Amino acid sequence: MQKFDKLTAVAAPLPLVNIDTDMIIPKQFLKTIKRTGLGKNLFDEMRYTQDGKEKPDFVLNKPAYRKAQILVAGPNFGCGSSREHAPWALLDFGIRCVISTSFADIFYNNCFKNGILPIKVSQEDLDKLMDDAERGANATLTVDLESQEIRGPDGGVVKFEMDPFRKKCLIEGLDDIGLTLQDKPAIDSFEEKQRLSQPWLYR
Repeated sequence: MQKFDKLTAVAAPLPLVNIDTDMIIPKQFLKTIKRTGLGKNLFDEMRYTQDGKEKPDFVLNKPAYRKAQILVAGPNFGCGSSREHAPWALLDFGIRCVISTSFADIFYNNCFKNGILPIKVSQEDLDKLMDDAERGANATLTVDLESQEIRGPDGGVVKFEMDPFRKKCLIEGLDDIGLTLQDKPAIDSFEEKQRLSQPWLYR
């Protein structure tokens, strides 16, 4: 999993409430189990017309936000069905951080497992960050996970809370498999002892 420590990038404003996982990646794109290739269909119904043409008024289709890596969104982001394809699509597009006042629990947990940093802030702070994000080409934020700060283009700072364990995993790039592999010497030692005492298990 890609590490996350500090990110300076364009932030795209998406001031909508209850953006659910079907809006993030519609159900017709869930046929794959690959984590790549979903970015082109991120927010598909909002980004494209029925004949596949881009909608120029959607934020991620605007020139200033095409390479946005931060999303500033309304409350209850990621609600709806518990599809892991939602963070996959965000990450494949290039989004590494989503900022909101609240997230659906399953989506929130899935973000950490895929190297995306979901940040919860107060409504007052979200309003400030949304204002920063609406500046187009100047909509650059710096997200510093180590210091748990978001710095705006004018030098303003927003502090955020983060679970220490999840923070450690993101900074070190550890998903569930990576965490397990940290104990590889102990696992190998156990297997070797078991192989000697119960060889029939390894035939």
